Amino acid sequence: MNLLRKILLPIVPVYYFVTWLRNKMYDLGLKKSVSYDFPVIAVGNLSVGGTGKSPMVEYLIRLLKDKVSLATLSRGYKRETKGFLEVEVNATAKDVGDEPLQFKTKFTNVTVAVDGDRRNGIRSLKTQNPNLEVILLDDAYQHRKVKAGFYILLTPYYDLYCNDIVLPTGNLREPRSGADRADIIVVTKCPNNLGDETMQEIEKKLRVKPSQALLFSTIDYGNNIINASDRRSLDTLKRTSFTLVTGIANPKPLLEYYHSLGLNFNHINYPDHHNFTDTELDELKKYSLIITTEKDYVRLAPNFSEDALWYQPIEMKFIKNQDVFDNYIVSYIKK
Repeated sequence: MNLLRKILLPIVPVYYFVTWLRNKMYDLGLKKSVSYDFPVIAVGNLSVGGTGKSPMVEYLIRLLKDKVSLATLSRGYKRETKGFLEVEVNATAKDVGDEPLQFKTKFTNVTVAVDGDRRNGIRSLKTQNPNLEVILLDDAYQHRKVKAGFYILLTPYYDLYCNDIVLPTGNLREPRSGADRADIIVVTKCPNNLGDETMQEIEKKLRVKPSQALLFSTIDYGNNIINASDRRSLDTLKRTSFTLVTGIANPKPLLEYYHSLGLNFNHINYPDHHNFTDTELDELKKYSLIITTEKDYVRLAPNFSEDALWYQPIEMKFIKNQDVFDNYIVSYIKK
């Protein structure tokens, strides 16, 4: 914890009360929350920073895209446009945000849209496509003007929300009691060898309600790096050195994975969702081989030749009980 956060500790009770009161007003109906007569699934977290929302949204897309007419709706964090936009494959990250562009590039047949006003975004999606059956809301756990039919709450293994406090000293966007709204809680970024005993300890710490499901997931990095037209085995990187460029909330798991493979690389780290300046791009072009994350790739790719820039794909993988999660989601949609 840095000094400034310690200094701001007296503000924590104020932030706690304001966010608690806001939630209570929605719970009591004193603030209006709009619900819908079709399935709306919200993915989110209690804390700021990376908890694995994008891999979860992509997992849901893979699960549902061949079963229903599907759309995703994000706010388009750090985009330079306003209002509702449907994302096209030829869009830029500056226009729509990096993660929505990543979704559209990967799943071209799925409708992807951005709007900071989720109510307006849902209304616009249904107006443009009346036959739309399911909407996935990315990072919408605190967006209580919309009442989703199903909530998936993510918390990373190394930073469980039960061990944290609210902003500005801690990282929680709202009090821990906000977890009560979740239908499913997923502990993300777990070690692959996480045992049942540890899972049970975490379940006690999180105080999971009988009506909630708790699952555990990890990151699957795959065996290849990819660019727009090709893929290469990670083994080829063992014979050369490269530069790893990251602009994500927590690059530590990726660094640990690459170190475990014995790869030789230098790491250049930027803030999450970083918009690269011309000067920074010129500096990066001095490197002959750059590996980056998929989210960073959609921002960097227009400025590099294919051979110079590659990305490391990731997928979310459940450690156990994947079928339980899948059945929860499919049953909710059918109901």
